[in-house]
Amino acid sequence: MGADDKVKNAAEEVGGKIKETVGKVTGDDSKVVEGKADQTSADFKKAGENVKDAFK
Repeated sequence: MGADDKVKNAAEEVGGKIKETVGKVTGDDSKVVEGKADQTSADFKKAGENVKDAFK
């Protein structure tokens, strides 16, 4: 996994956590769902990169 991919995935995960928190504070359920989706997407990307790294 390249360093730039790690940074992008971490930024996506942090952004998702922020969206989720803002959604909870403001009562915006769509933001909560969107934030959780961003976090899940980042987790899947990390898992995919880890699999690629394992086969190098």
